[in-house]
Amino acid sequence: MTPFAALHHRPGHPLLLPNAWDHATAAALAAAGHAAIGTTSLGVAAAAGLPDGAAATRAETVRLARRLGGGGFLFSVDAESGFSDDPDEVAALAVELARAGAVGINLEDGRADGTLAPLAVHAAKVAAVKAAVPELFVNARTDTYWHGQDDPEPETLRRLDAYRQAGADGVFAPGLTEPAAIGRLVGAVGVPLNILWTPTGPGLAELAALGVARVSLGSLLYRSALAAAVATAAAVAAGEPVGPVPGYAEVQALNGR
Repeated sequence: MTPFAALHHRPGHPLLLPNAWDHATAAALAAAGHAAIGTTSLGVAAAAGLPDGAAATRAETVRLARRLGGGGFLFSVDAESGFSDDPDEVAALAVELARAGAVGINLEDGRADGTLAPLAVHAAKVAAVKAAVPELFVNARTDTYWHGQDDPEPETLRRLDAYRQAGADGVFAPGLTEPAAIGRLVGAVGVPLNILWTPTGPGLAELAALGVARVSLGSLLYRSALAAAVATAAAVAAGEPVGPVPGYAEVQALNGR
């Protein structure tokens, strides 16, 4: 078991995975003591002026992985749906990310048009990645809870079980916030379950008690940073106090690692 995989097998102590969008953010989070860092596809796309979830940021995603690879910390890459429906192309991407230093990849079955990829297509991607890079931790995500189904639980379990059978090391059901349903999924999936933290959902302690293995922050930090930037400019304009913020030298030190 790799060190990153081991972080998913600590009963009662889920991996809190904050998601970065550039090197400085990842380095700052690692310096603050986080055991591993994820990337956020929304943050990477928005920072480049591109849409998220539209297979438009393959180059930016690989470029960021290469930058993070020299940081000395564990990181996993949010690769949307793999930027292709061809399993061989997705596997080639996984090889590139692993060579850059990534220890994990997140692959989602949601599509830009609001539909879900056929189960067999996404399962084939998972299988191709595991065949090409066995040591890469594959977190297979289903977007069933984000696509307006009246009762997403049965389809969620069906998809996550198929992804597990295809070789996924962990599974992810963003949008699921109901504690009882989370507990049922933990007991049924057979591999570490990842839940997206939301302000209206269970806190970290409750998710730990439910048996969740990994808690992601998704695009929360990026969106919070945008809000902070706008709020800081407004405070200066209004003559209000600002801070605290990292100093110039502190940020330079992060980027010089």
